[in-house]
Amino acid sequence: MSLTNAIANANAFVKNKPSSGHEITSIAQLQDTLDSQKKAFREDNFPSLAQRISDLKALKNILLNNQQAFIETMSDDFSHRCPDDSRIGDLLTTVMGINYSIKRLKSWMKPKKKHIGILFQPAKGWVSYQPLGVIGIIAPWNYPLFLSLGPLTAALAAGNRAMLKMSEYTPKTNTLLASLLACQFSKNKIAVVTGEVDIASAFSSLQFDHLFFTGSTQVGKLVMQAAAPNLVPVTLELGGKSPAIIANDIDMKTAVTRLILGKTLNSGQTCVAPDYVFCPEARVPEFCAELQRRYLSMYPSITNNPDCTGIINQQQYSRINGMLQDAKEKGALVLPMSNDKGNTDKRQMPLTLVSNCSEDMQLLQQEIFGPILPVIPYKDMDDVVQYINDRPRPLALYLYSFNKKLQKSILKQTHAGGVCFNDAAFHVVNDDLPFGGVGASGMGSYHGEEGFKTFSHAKSVFSRGRISFASLLFPPFGTAMHKLVYKFFIR
Repeated sequence: MSLTNAIANANAFVKNKPSSGHEITSIAQLQDTLDSQKKAFREDNFPSLAQRISDLKALKNILLNNQQAFIETMSDDFSHRCPDDSRIGDLLTTVMGINYSIKRLKSWMKPKKKHIGILFQPAKGWVSYQPLGVIGIIAPWNYPLFLSLGPLTAALAAGNRAMLKMSEYTPKTNTLLASLLACQFSKNKIAVVTGEVDIASAFSSLQFDHLFFTGSTQVGKLVMQAAAPNLVPVTLELGGKSPAIIANDIDMKTAVTRLILGKTLNSGQTCVAPDYVFCPEARVPEFCAELQRRYLSMYPSITNNPDCTGIINQQQYSRINGMLQDAKEKGALVLPMSNDKGNTDKRQMPLTLVSNCSEDMQLLQQEIFGPILPVIPYKDMDDVVQYINDRPRPLALYLYSFNKKLQKSILKQTHAGGVCFNDAAFHVVNDDLPFGGVGASGMGSYHGEEGFKTFSHAKSVFSRGRISFASLLFPPFGTAMHKLVYKFFIR
């Protein structure tokens, strides 16, 4: 299929016309595709640097040459998605990651020399990074390109082949992506899988060489369980309730300005969005006022505002509204940051602040994943630390303070997948910082070199030349040489 035909298909989807697509849509096709990719990998099990860079450039060109088509299909899947949410959250981040990998891949691929102890000399040791084979990638719906092609970038850089299971919530984006990938890659290198829960379950059970999942903690447990019988190693990028802490020393305007984009981008449908905010008790009114002032400067209206992304579907829209209703019924104070209540057809919602929260409310028990921000007042920072440590470890933690001593204390006393001081979410888009969770928020990491290593086997190599003294340690034991070795090395 030509690139022109693929773009024609994309335009057809934008106009809600039928198109052929290239997805793998049935369980029966899954094993055949995996077998085909494994066979192809055995025939080319260590792609050259030139081949890997060629693959990465082809992937990048798909994005660069079809930006508007992707923006329109993602918007259709969301009913409305702000074009700049797509540019920032999906296109910019993915292209930056590809460029970073292309620039540094030669260095990553070089064998890394290791120290060999004097007892084992003369010898050399090194680590050689070998492709694993076929990688399974399960992507979520909230950033359909970044969270599918980001892991794919790492898999290709490491010399692997991949099967992508896309979310059923983004069908138009999936079909466009599958069509464009088919223009540049054979299915035995990259295959796109779509479908509902039954296909996702079967996909998780395949004997991949590595399985990579981004999504909820609940589903992550099922993915890990499905992979276990085949001993497939997994990387789990999960969610959780990421706290933001406003300290007493910081100016409130600064704190809100640094926090708000991380919460409003994609209407809060971001795994590292601040989930709830700790605020000094005496400063809660100041926080509420400043948050509303800053929010209205960004979103003076909600209904039909092209900058305001809609909630992905009716199921998620009902879930988020259900959280607000549950909070109201249990005594919370609910304050929308805009008098414009939004558009139910496009599921556009204003950011809503919730105070007077109690532990039995859904919004303090579940990851919010939407435009709701609970605020929890505090008097003592030790209480904040205890609250965080009493709960499952979050994917991210944000502290708003320029106090270096406090920063160091929070960093040491709490666990989180990643941390930002005086910002939110930007650690995710810096490719030299590994991204991943801890505990309930995930296991393993990727981005940049860490992604290359995640999808490689670090093969240790020990090499002797013509001279070897190893026979001096052979039986019979009890010789003077054995005693000398034990004397100097067992101490």
